[in-house]
Amino acid sequence: MSPRIVAVFGATGTQGSSIVQALLAEGTFIPRAITRNSNSEKAMKLKTLGAEVAQADLWDIDSLKRVLSGVEAVYGVTDYHDPKNIAKGHDSERLLGRNLVDAAKATDVKFFIWSSLPHSTRVSNGKYPNVYLFDNKASVEDYLRDSGLQHSILHTGYFAENLWNLHSLVSVPDSDGLELIVPRSDPHFPQYFTWVERDLGQCALALLKHYKDCESEVLSQTFYAVGAKLSYTQFASILQQGLGKPVSFVSSQTCGTQELDDMYEFMSEFGLYPHATIPDPQLVSLGVKFHTMEEFSQEIKSRYT
Repeated sequence: MSPRIVAVFGATGTQGSSIVQALLAEGTFIPRAITRNSNSEKAMKLKTLGAEVAQADLWDIDSLKRVLSGVEAVYGVTDYHDPKNIAKGHDSERLLGRNLVDAAKATDVKFFIWSSLPHSTRVSNGKYPNVYLFDNKASVEDYLRDSGLQHSILHTGYFAENLWNLHSLVSVPDSDGLELIVPRSDPHFPQYFTWVERDLGQCALALLKHYKDCESEVLSQTFYAVGAKLSYTQFASILQQGLGKPVSFVSSQTCGTQELDDMYEFMSEFGLYPHATIPDPQLVSLGVKFHTMEEFSQEIKSRYT
């Protein structure tokens, strides 16, 4: 029987590493970690863990075709904030995502999972047209749906790991307390949280294991890899209880860029997934066991002691 290989893009980042580790732990699939630098420290660590590591660049479609040879499925994600992508313009993610879809189709990939977000321009009826981080991914989602590839869309929430990756949870000077800082955000409006390390990988794995089912409800569907729907003040309260020190929420005036300020305003005014049931019952029925933010706050306690 041929090995069932899943090409994981963004494999050395927050999302991709979660997918790789979930595939390695379960054992049905062999993760092929795709990176621009296969000799980087993070790439070599994945290789040590048992993943295949292959080098490709989303700007180079021939390199994509090479690394997708023999691949059954793809987990696709792009990084808007990568300096190389930013230098090529606001629509770089849309172009990269299309390159990946085209390469997957050319190499006869059987199943494609795309990590996506809402189209803020459409959802807001034009009020927020500059959240390229969202709109580019949503545009690739549209392109994938029209491609003829078997696929699923996996939508994510606010990453719980942003507490340290974006320094959103910081110490208050001359105090033992902490502040949860998110720009331009309503403290009481519901937000959507994804604990990437614990939950995203198992969501992708569930889709991979069931997309071939005779009565599959996986193909051409949208799923929500979101474990909790909470306001920021509720999240701060959970953190306070778990960490054992005061945590207050602060909405700062800006994070330094208009696009990201607009992103946070969009999430506070419209919400990421207001019509979705959280946790996603479709994923739960496929065996996904979402973790709570209470569990998350206990897990990260050592980071803030």
